[in-house]
Amino acid sequence: MILKVAWRNIWRNKRRTLITAASVFFAVFFGLMMRSMQIGTFGRISDNLVSSYSGHIQIHKKGYSEEKIINNSFEPALEDNNKIKNLKHVKAFVPRIESFALASSGDHTKGCFVTGISPDEENKMTKISDKVTFGNYLTNKDKGALIGDKLASFLEVGVNDTIILLGQGYHAASAAGKYPIRGLLHFPSPRLNSSLVYISLKEAQELYSTENKLTGIAVLLDADKNTASVKSEIAGFLNLDKYEVQDWGEILPELKQLIQTKSVSSYVMLGLLYMIVGFGVLGTVIMMTAERRKEFGLLTAVGMKKIRLEMTVFLETIFLGFVGVVLGFAASLPIIFYYSINPIVLSGTMAEMYAKNGFEPVIQFSSDTGYMYAQLIIVGIIVLISATYPMFKISSLKPVNAMRA
Repeated sequence: MILKVAWRNIWRNKRRTLITAASVFFAVFFGLMMRSMQIGTFGRISDNLVSSYSGHIQIHKKGYSEEKIINNSFEPALEDNNKIKNLKHVKAFVPRIESFALASSGDHTKGCFVTGISPDEENKMTKISDKVTFGNYLTNKDKGALIGDKLASFLEVGVNDTIILLGQGYHAASAAGKYPIRGLLHFPSPRLNSSLVYISLKEAQELYSTENKLTGIAVLLDADKNTASVKSEIAGFLNLDKYEVQDWGEILPELKQLIQTKSVSSYVMLGLLYMIVGFGVLGTVIMMTAERRKEFGLLTAVGMKKIRLEMTVFLETIFLGFVGVVLGFAASLPIIFYYSINPIVLSGTMAEMYAKNGFEPVIQFSSDTGYMYAQLIIVGIIVLISATYPMFKISSLKPVNAMRA
């Protein structure tokens, strides 16, 4: 009976009900949209960089992160390699030689980042073969190179042309080699397109005179949430006096710091939004309580227990919040799910700004349910706090004074 009375009561004054429900609706709608866009966009940026190059975890010789030179290379132990490959959540194990060099063709020269790869293993993680826009992917015994399309444009070269790589090899040995271009690559990140050169691992070891040594091993996982646990497992059996194990946040600290900064600013905006909504809901409840003071006094005077009246008014407030939440989810979820599948591709000035910062000019929404539960809990707390006000006023109500009001 109390449920029926509470539900009917909220529709006695439709304007008041719609105002309260609308404030909750807009809080839920904008809160979900804001968090979804932020989580989706930065998730896409980090996933692109992780899957395009860095992996979730990297293993190097101790000191490599401070001085990324070819001399800080190491010869991995077969036993350790097998342990890493067999760990749960590990999808790909990618050995590499990484170093800087000058890429030259004709009168054009540009600094580039040379990566020696095992083509089959690398393709399991970065899917480089899918990023080849012209030409062909490398084979394990290939003596050619893959280069980013922006780098190729700067050097004015194309497929089947030749580039010269000049650099410094292991223990100051000279590094020089000529490589026919097998294919052009296009990555989501403009920085990668303008700087990367791939050659086979064998060719890189010959170029830099490293024999069987590597500068690093990249490890790709099935999900970013498993990074910390897998990193801990790897660090548990490797000799940390010889090796260092880093996650993508340590490898790309600027990106991680940017995501954290944006998250903090988003939380501040959400906090302001919910504070405004909270005062709006509370104001409506206070107005409702004041308008119905005489009604409450009459009901208690004819014998209705205050506890039943308190429960009725409490449920009215909960119903108001429930209507707003349902409408907010109903309006936002179709938009979120649509743009999680069909992200917004930016153009013009915004696209140029994203590209200058090395990011793909795309706004992606996230359909993850975690942040949705968080919004639901926050709105629930606001409504519950607001519902305590009329209960407090009813508990201290004096029927005679209330009916004279």
